[in-house]
Amino acid sequence: MIVLGIETSCDETAAAIVTDAREIRADVVLSQLDDHTPYGGVVPEIAARAHLEHLDGLIRRAMAESGLGFADIDAVAATGGPGLIGGVIVGVMTAKAIAAARGLPFVAVNHLEGHALTARLTDDVPFPYLLLLVSGGHCQLLVVEGVGQYRRLGTTIDDAVGEAFDKTAKLLGLGYPGGPLLEKAAALATNPGRFDLPRPMVGRPGCDFSFSGLKTAVRRHVEELGLPLSAEDQADLAAAFQNTVAEVMADRCARAMRQFKEMHPQGGALVVAGGVAANKTLRARLQKLADREAMPFVAPPLRLCTDNAAMIAWAGIERLRLGQTDPLDFAPRPRWPLDPSAKPAIGKAGVGSGVKA
Repeated sequence: MIVLGIETSCDETAAAIVTDAREIRADVVLSQLDDHTPYGGVVPEIAARAHLEHLDGLIRRAMAESGLGFADIDAVAATGGPGLIGGVIVGVMTAKAIAAARGLPFVAVNHLEGHALTARLTDDVPFPYLLLLVSGGHCQLLVVEGVGQYRRLGTTIDDAVGEAFDKTAKLLGLGYPGGPLLEKAAALATNPGRFDLPRPMVGRPGCDFSFSGLKTAVRRHVEELGLPLSAEDQADLAAAFQNTVAEVMADRCARAMRQFKEMHPQGGALVVAGGVAANKTLRARLQKLADREAMPFVAPPLRLCTDNAAMIAWAGIERLRLGQTDPLDFAPRPRWPLDPSAKPAIGKAGVGSGVKA
């Protein structure tokens, strides 16, 4: 089985060709970073127009790199949500057009499920496993029991962790995108223990997250130091923030591990996915936790942590194996929870909050 995958949920336009033998024949991603940097964040209208302008060319490039033609493709999978609705519409309509013209099955993939199943593409991780899904828009702990079978153990009650990284980087004067720039600054810290930051939710029952208080504490330190910050202050504050986030994540994951083991005594892996999973400090902290708890730890390659179409194609393959396809009247979804039965978290309900997505 060979599937064309299309990803247009936010600010990366992507196309990929993946086989059911877990072979990525092509994986093309066009970042819109230059388009959005002047605004300090993603502008939905600009993102949608960029997807519309570049997607056809990226699909042609992916086909050329794979050495395959449309006659070799068995199905088309595209992100159907959640995401910025303008971009999602561009990807879905393009996929539908190809499927209709070639008489191929169409699969509308939940973007979050694409991240959730990436570890099965890269490492053939068996079900069940415990997933930490962390990105600019989402922060959740889920038990992954099968394709389309998710139990949410915890989510954020305010900011998603990637959102917190971006906002903290902006407070520090580091620029956009915040996550990579903050990690780079933290690596230059000479005194990473200089600033004492709160550790929201650590030691509390449950597996939920909170980052707004941590972000506020950073702002107070910045106000005390005065702008512009020196390079030393930027680096030390960035390191303190990054280390605190890693500690919070480890605490929440440790609690989720205990719940996971009660549900599945036979065990399973701890998997981290999403854009923030590229952070090396977080990966190292989770590896240490997994070793302590005697659980395998899986983190996808860095290039497959951020948004990409290979994960969408693979999620499509997983669903096609179960005989699942979608009609051509599928309606793109700006919100699409992995666990529809989970109760809404108490907190803000913005797109970046992860509360309802």
